[in-house]
Amino acid sequence: MRVWIALCLSALPLLAQAEACVVHSKGAQVEVKVCQQNRTIPASLFHDGFCQPQLTGQTVDVSYAEQCPSGAFGVCRNAHVSGSAYQQDIHYYGVATDARLLKPACEQQSKGVWMAP
Repeated sequence: MRVWIALCLSALPLLAQAEACVVHSKGAQVEVKVCQQNRTIPASLFHDGFCQPQLTGQTVDVSYAEQCPSGAFGVCRNAHVSGSAYQQDIHYYGVATDARLLKPACEQQSKGVWMAP
C-alpha cells in the first residue's frame, strides 16, 4: 500500500506540469507574438496542432516553455477552442492598442476573460 501511494504522489508533478508555446510570426507588414498556455488540451494535440500555425506568406518561429513569459499587454484567460471543450490562456505581446480588438474577440468569440496586467 505504501509503495502504491508513493508512486501516485511521484506522478503528481507530471499532472501539474504546465506547457506553453510562444508563436512569433513575421510577414511583409505585420509581426505578431503570442503565447498559448495549455489548460485542458491533450498534450500531443496542443504540441502538434495548436502550436503549429500555418500562416501563408509569413515566417513562423515556435518555441516551448513551462509557462508564458511576462510582458504581455493582455491575456485571454480560459479561452474556449471553437467547436470543442478545450481551453487555453492566450498571452498577447507587442502593440498594446490591439487590445481594443482582442478584448471583444476574447470575450465574445472565445468566451474567455480578458485581463490586462
